[in-house]
Amino acid sequence: MASTCSGCGPGYKTPLDAMKGPREEIVYLPCIYRNTDIQKPDYLATVDVNPQSPNFCKVIHRLPMPNLKDELHHSGWNACSSCYDDPSKRRNRLILPSLMSSRIYVVDVGTDPRAPRLHKVNFIEPIDLFWKCGLANPHTSHCLGSGQIMISTMGDPSGNGKGGFVLLDGKTFEVIGNWEQPGEAAPFGYDFWYQPRHNVMISTEWGAPKALGNGFNPADVKTGHYGQCLHVWDWTTHKRIQTLDLGEEGAVPLEIRFLHDPAAAEGFVGYALQSTVFRFYKTLKGEWAAEKVIQIPSKKVEGWALPEMPGLITDILISLDDRFLYFSNWLHGDIRQYDITDRRNPRMVGQVFLGGSILKDGPVKVLEDKELDSQPTPRILKGKRVQGGPQMLQLSLDGRRLYVTTSLYSAWDKQFYPDLVKEGSVMMQIDVDTDKGGLKLNENFLVDFGAEPDGPALAHELRYPGGDCTSDIWL
Repeated sequence: MASTCSGCGPGYKTPLDAMKGPREEIVYLPCIYRNTDIQKPDYLATVDVNPQSPNFCKVIHRLPMPNLKDELHHSGWNACSSCYDDPSKRRNRLILPSLMSSRIYVVDVGTDPRAPRLHKVNFIEPIDLFWKCGLANPHTSHCLGSGQIMISTMGDPSGNGKGGFVLLDGKTFEVIGNWEQPGEAAPFGYDFWYQPRHNVMISTEWGAPKALGNGFNPADVKTGHYGQCLHVWDWTTHKRIQTLDLGEEGAVPLEIRFLHDPAAAEGFVGYALQSTVFRFYKTLKGEWAAEKVIQIPSKKVEGWALPEMPGLITDILISLDDRFLYFSNWLHGDIRQYDITDRRNPRMVGQVFLGGSILKDGPVKVLEDKELDSQPTPRILKGKRVQGGPQMLQLSLDGRRLYVTTSLYSAWDKQFYPDLVKEGSVMMQIDVDTDKGGLKLNENFLVDFGAEPDGPALAHELRYPGGDCTSDIWL
């Protein structure tokens, strides 16, 4: 699927080749009912995003999972551009880890991409992760050039933090065991990205599942239940060789992105709590280091849980040509676009507000703001008020369209944006100026997950059938 030559494997030969790929026509999104009043299973939604289609902006298929309260979250592929040189590989199975139940579902998207079905394996039971790996709470899934599938985890079976990695067989989808060597697991886990040409993988930290499972308590940060480190791994030996502790301003590093150029020895990571972006890079000595390159100032407020409100950077991605960086401030309510041609000095070239917690007609009054002269107005799109703030992002291959959803994680949605849980999340599309930079909301695009047949749902991460800039890694 999406291969640019006959006889080649899945994906594209290079990131720049991927930019010439076909326009996206459908998108897959996990939709969550955990922490809502609806006793229905989470499901995988297929959304039509082809402007020429009669079903444009509609959910055209829903695949419910067999269990309740899984908390589907992120997804990955059985094969991607890392397997481009292997013509025996096909991108035809979507891997769906469940953040809270620890199940892992395998979805057949090859038989009928517009109507996915559960693969015959059905799902991997939590006990397989518990007993074979001593791990739980799977998060990020990446396919490997070997054909195996690697999934990061956040915890152990008791809900404590444990940043390990589960390996799945790429054909049978059985749990093989741990990727990391015995005793090498990190204190916390979350996301990861690998760059084989530099023999490295780097992972991030969220927090202990039992601390964040039912909401956020700031006291848990001070008592050490949340992470603040990047972990550097030797890609060949599977050993943790370096830990970069960024201290308080590096609290809760979430999404990590190497540059797409497989020869690059640098990338960016977003730190949620202090709303910073760090550039990580390989030094002349061959070690790894990190430096802060973006800082979003907190706002002094009243009428909120704390006297200062951070932006809360939650998702971050890089365009396939490594020119632009995008991220979302879930609490402040904006998405930002940065020109990263000068890697050490990102320059903001686009910004758009889509909801958030500092709206003019909301309960929060901003007392001091180092960036804005006035509080933003609510975003009304096709008659629907956008609840929550911008969160998960996905960029079109050509970089001209940025898709966004508004749910972060059901327990935090319920805590920070209760109306989001009541009314459901939305999916929006932003037009991107790829010449000079700039972001503009497409007023004609809205997918309203508040209108779902079983009731308002919380839609999260976005995936294209042919791969995208957060799923594919080039070797």
